[in-house]
Amino acid sequence: MARKILNRKELRQANDAAEAAGAEAKPAKKAPVKRKSRAKVVKEVRLKAFWGVFNQSLRRIAVFEHSQRADADKKAAELTESQKSPHFVQLVKEVIEE
Repeated sequence: MARKILNRKELRQANDAAEAAGAEAKPAKKAPVKRKSRAKVVKEVRLKAFWGVFNQSLRRIAVFEHSQRADADKKAAELTESQKSPHFVQLVKEVIEE
């Protein structure tokens, strides 16, 4: 079966005429409404640093102020000698409640 040969110039003119007629009849588009952000507001959390003395099972035995590192090391050494299990000093940060 033979196909009918299409005249591209006539099709182009018909398409242009239809677009021109359609552009006049179309209403103007509304501007899209901007959505509010769904991001959560991050609360500012203040932390304070301490030195904690921990045993082998990660249980906190004592807490010292950040400026008392030498005292925390001394306490860990005493506990290690007396209890025959290693104790260590680690930085601990806790939330400040106001």
